[in-house]
Amino acid sequence: MLFNSSEFIFLFLPITLLVFFGIGKYYDKFAIAWLVATSLFFYSWWNPAYLILLISSLLFNYFIGYALSQQFESSLRKKIILFLGIIVNLSLITYFKYANFFLSTANDITGTEFNLTQVILPLGISFFTFEQITFIVDVYRGITKESSLLNYALFVTFFPRLIAGPIILHRETIPQFANPSIYRFNSEDMEVGITIFMIGMAKKVLIADNIAIYATPVFNAAAQGVPITFYDAWSGALAYTFQLYFDFSGYSEMALGAARMFGIKLPLNFNSPYQAVNISDFWRRWHITLSNFSRDYLYIPLGGNRQGKIRHNINLMITMLLGGLWHGAGWTFVFWGGLHGAYLVINHQWRSFRKSLGHDLKKTHWWSVGLACFVTFIAVVVGWVFFRAENLNSAVAILKTMIGANGLSMSASVVPERKKLLVVLLLFVWFVPNTQQWLSKYSPALNLPRAETSPSWGNRLWQKIQWQPTKLIGVLFGILAFILIKIVLEAPKTEFLYFNF
Repeated sequence: MLFNSSEFIFLFLPITLLVFFGIGKYYDKFAIAWLVATSLFFYSWWNPAYLILLISSLLFNYFIGYALSQQFESSLRKKIILFLGIIVNLSLITYFKYANFFLSTANDITGTEFNLTQVILPLGISFFTFEQITFIVDVYRGITKESSLLNYALFVTFFPRLIAGPIILHRETIPQFANPSIYRFNSEDMEVGITIFMIGMAKKVLIADNIAIYATPVFNAAAQGVPITFYDAWSGALAYTFQLYFDFSGYSEMALGAARMFGIKLPLNFNSPYQAVNISDFWRRWHITLSNFSRDYLYIPLGGNRQGKIRHNINLMITMLLGGLWHGAGWTFVFWGGLHGAYLVINHQWRSFRKSLGHDLKKTHWWSVGLACFVTFIAVVVGWVFFRAENLNSAVAILKTMIGANGLSMSASVVPERKKLLVVLLLFVWFVPNTQQWLSKYSPALNLPRAETSPSWGNRLWQKIQWQPTKLIGVLFGILAFILIKIVLEAPKTEFLYFNF
């Protein structure tokens, strides 16, 4: 069931909300049970067979967590239980997501023809598996624990973030359900939630889905060996850059909005990443919860930056290579992860070099910030070419054309000219305040950067037009709702890109 489907908007979401608040004011446990039941129904909408997989994973990790929370005379036994839990989780995701990839790679290397029945990737397996790994590791560390199977089931299945994130932590989310006030209807939560949800939906159906028609033909042509022009290459790469941005931003905000309608704040997962001034800054803004997971549960356990520069760089590369593989079972994703790992290594070496020269890295000029943002953006666009391409050869073909190796023709042989649209979108992602800035007075998400919680964005104009539940805002969003509903009822539904990861 898609967030942008009529079934979700007109049936599932309103019914779930009405029953939740209807029974929540009398029996909060029943309200939690209702949310778990509806979340399981939401997940089973695509393929009921995979509901068994989700429930089995849930039960296994709950009992692993319960065992780890017990007192042990020997720390070795506790380590063995944790190791077992991690291995089973990784084995699950490896089979469903990477079995065919590893087997085909082995066949290519050895010349064999081993065959495995096509394994269909269950929706959300990367997200609910990684979340449960964070849970059992945190229990092992003594950071969190959970004795209630019902609460744990809610942690795993809560539908707003079940399919494509954000990756939530048990200690951040479940304690919110202990607050009795969330079981009472709150008009502010509903208004803020609906606003965020509608903004996210507008990004998806008005921008991402429409810009996709300028990206797909270019990458398809490259995969088929069809020559493309300099303009085709750049317009296709930029179109996909914006498609992915607005698709993922849209989903992230629809998840935040849906959860906020229930009075729950999810962690921030998207924070204007194309405004980043270096690649480290980019990863603090793009898929924030995955970046935090990679840092806390992979990079730091590997040693982080505590064992010298060489080991530090190796740890960065390992983390990003695995991050690339997390996104997809293909060499394009591995290369994309390795490319970003190289970006990070170069960025750290550059900063270290500037420090050695006595430069003050905190002192910046507007022109240097602008240049840094532009260079970072171009580096990210190059990475997205590998991320989107069907294979490495087609990615290289597009990049060669982008640097003028096949001429500098500005004619469009694959898609119509859309220079103005691309320029408008670029200006939008660079200069327009994001959703959490616009609603900063209402704390729309967890873990907001300090700058995002301030009512001042350094510009009095934006202060004056910050979101308020006024009649004018109501009229404007009423018009937006009419447009979105019309699209939902008439246009074909498209999945979110991160459903594939």
